[in-house]
Amino acid sequence: MTHAKRTYHVLVYLSFLLLTGVAQAALPSQVSGNSLPTLAPMLEKVTPAVVNIAAIGEVQVKQRNNLMDDPILKHFFNLPQQTQTKKFRSLGSGVIVDSKNGYIISNHHVVADAKTIIVNFKDGRQIEAKLIGSDPRTDVAVLQIPAKNLTAVPMSNSDKLRVGDFAVAIGNPFGLGQTVTSGIVSALGRSGLGLSGKGSAQNFEEFIQTDAAINIGNSGGALVNLNGELIGINTAILSPNKGGNVGIGFAIPMNMAKTVMQQLVEHGEIKRGYFGVVVQTLTPELAEALHTDQRHGAIIASIEKDSPAEQSGLQVHDIVTSVNGSQVKSSAEMRNRIGLLNVGDNVSMVAYRGNKKLILHTNITGDAGSSGKIYGKSLDPRLAGTIITEIPAESPFHNRVKGVYVYGMKQGSTAMSSGLEPGDIIVSINRRSIESLKGVSAVFKSKQDQLLMNIQRGNSAFFLLIR
Repeated sequence: MTHAKRTYHVLVYLSFLLLTGVAQAALPSQVSGNSLPTLAPMLEKVTPAVVNIAAIGEVQVKQRNNLMDDPILKHFFNLPQQTQTKKFRSLGSGVIVDSKNGYIISNHHVVADAKTIIVNFKDGRQIEAKLIGSDPRTDVAVLQIPAKNLTAVPMSNSDKLRVGDFAVAIGNPFGLGQTVTSGIVSALGRSGLGLSGKGSAQNFEEFIQTDAAINIGNSGGALVNLNGELIGINTAILSPNKGGNVGIGFAIPMNMAKTVMQQLVEHGEIKRGYFGVVVQTLTPELAEALHTDQRHGAIIASIEKDSPAEQSGLQVHDIVTSVNGSQVKSSAEMRNRIGLLNVGDNVSMVAYRGNKKLILHTNITGDAGSSGKIYGKSLDPRLAGTIITEIPAESPFHNRVKGVYVYGMKQGSTAMSSGLEPGDIIVSINRRSIESLKGVSAVFKSKQDQLLMNIQRGNSAFFLLIR
């Protein structure tokens, strides 16, 4: 009998004794000749590798005033933008995964905008860490410390996880200090939750759900199996009680975190590839309409011309069920399988055209070519921290509105403090209409005293002034 099975049977037996009143106040040291189950030996090896993180920094906060928020009044009456600097100190957790190089994995939201990051060890040591890189779309950050005599947690293959596997969460809830909780894997592949911040449609979510108690401060901590192997990075909870645990916690699968970490260590940033499709999840109704026997997969809704997807031979209405040997059951799973690949990686897909099985191949290319992305700082210092792209094909305004898309923004940047948000569509700047990224560059050929933008946000439109 394996250790895990023996532990389970002994726990069931103890529960029976307690419920029937047979067990006395002092429990025996053994039951049926077996020592009482304990996770202490495993935790003694793992807990030194789980650290507490204090992130210290400051952000520009926009002062709320209804009069000051009116962009027309600000423009015509030359009202100054009022902001104030607010210092912050956030607490979270991290996991040492490479003792030789001192690499720590944590969450992006734990260290975002931090100027100083202090790592606190279980043994009382405090060491300042260097931020190697951070990715808001997966909520993964990598830190590095120069310390010696470090303990690392071995990483597991999270693709082998099953619902019902035991899970142990280790972190720093509410700043209390290192805390251990246990439970099981409640579900796998949770997505579409919008737990990674603004612009969630652009994020990669495939969370492990667990009922091991996770609370504020556990973010970035370890989720391990009974062998002491890292299966995930704790990142978020669902709670109606302002952050209190109700048994629904989420962790980033280790395979995803490891893939992101490798790119951050190598490049300092994520260099995502370009594939060129819009997909949606196959439903029973769509399966019937497409006359296919498939019940799970991602339907190809559109394909961009000259894209890697088109070169693979994919066609609209094809149903993708596997990417590089990993099953695809939904549009979110396909986005994750493709979106986490590196530029130049091979892609092998199993797809169905009706009931005809196809094996298709292609390669991931750069991010839609050199014109696919513009960093705002190259246009104007006031747009530093802003990434601008063409309006994505999955946007409801694609082919309906002319303009450019705010793909990403840095917290505390001038543009964000002025009211610009990820997902906004810039229709014009200083009364000059914009139809493409090339049009944006043309606007900035001459020096701009101010940036008066016409913004489309959802179904509303307004002017935004950036000084």
